[in-house]
Amino acid sequence: MSDKITKTDAEWQAQLSPLAYKVTRKGGTERSGSHEDFPKSAGMFTCTCCGAELFDAETKFESGSGWPSFYRPLTPETIEERADNKLFMKRTEVVCAACDAHLGHVFPDGPQPTGMRYCLNGVALDFKAQD
Repeated sequence: MSDKITKTDAEWQAQLSPLAYKVTRKGGTERSGSHEDFPKSAGMFTCTCCGAELFDAETKFESGSGWPSFYRPLTPETIEERADNKLFMKRTEVVCAACDAHLGHVFPDGPQPTGMRYCLNGVALDFKAQD
């Protein structure tokens, strides 16, 4: 991976909506079920902060959690996983490897073939339809 994309807080705030800034740059979480559903067509989910390609639409599934869920990132290098012990819970945080944007968390209760559930904030993602 090349150098990280870094910006000042003011630059991120100017680029992002208030909710996207709170979630991606401050580690917040959008309310379950509050983000509009993404199209169910071929395409790529990208980081709303830097545009990095993160998840193929083919790996999206309905988890019933109210947040967009995927069973695998595009490649292992597109995301980073970090221990998150906030709120008296042990979880694994998922961030964009290119810009450190907080995306959500990953849990070992997803479907096969990976058994993983990348439970992400919709406001942290953009969808680009396949041409």
